[in-house]
Amino acid sequence: MENQKSKLSILTNGLIKENPVLVLVIGTCPTLATSTSVETAVGMGLAATAVLICSNIVISAVHHFIPDNVRIPCYITVIAAFVTIVQMLLQAFVPSLYSALGLFLPLIVVNCIILGRAEMFAGKNGVVDSALDGIGMGLGFTLTLMVMGTIREILGTGTWLAGSWFGLAPASWKGIPILSNFIPGMSIMTLVPGGFFAFAIVMAAVHYLTRDKSKIKNDFGCAGCAMEDSCTDKSACAEKGAA
Repeated sequence: MENQKSKLSILTNGLIKENPVLVLVIGTCPTLATSTSVETAVGMGLAATAVLICSNIVISAVHHFIPDNVRIPCYITVIAAFVTIVQMLLQAFVPSLYSALGLFLPLIVVNCIILGRAEMFAGKNGVVDSALDGIGMGLGFTLTLMVMGTIREILGTGTWLAGSWFGLAPASWKGIPILSNFIPGMSIMTLVPGGFFAFAIVMAAVHYLTRDKSKIKNDFGCAGCAMEDSCTDKSACAEKGAA
């Protein structure tokens, strides 16, 4: 039972508790660049998740045979192999998504999330646990991109779920109108400033919902005050701290 709980915790850690983007704050470059719409967000999230799971499994299986002084180059080689496979598959079967992701698809090779999990988890744990870690971290990354993509798409264009959706949507599909019937979209939300705004909003919301309120303390002491040197009535602060 304890072993099952441990594996469940490995799988779910990446969703919120150790979310790679919102908590560990890694992989922010592709997050900001590909979250302009839900379609590109899902595409990048799934591509990175596939690479993360496969590389975690292989690295976990062979890390005992890799000399420590060439560990990182070997990890990058494994990751690059899977990125190339994913890139070729997307180019062959989903060319619209391949074009939309552009340079950020091959740059998955140097995504901090992939290499970070290889170094911190897959290189130290078993194959099953590493696969679960890859799934959890990948889902956390994908969900974050989807939420940010939803915010930016609705505010930026006034619609939701627009796009060709990997060639499955009909040519007449323009997305679900949310705000477009009432107000024009704010184009800044599809640009870099909009990405930072959505990132800040989502990160603040997750921090607020997951913070441990039992550890929040009000410290009125002088040591933590920026005006300590110029303060003329330190006794008042001391009385508040004692209370």
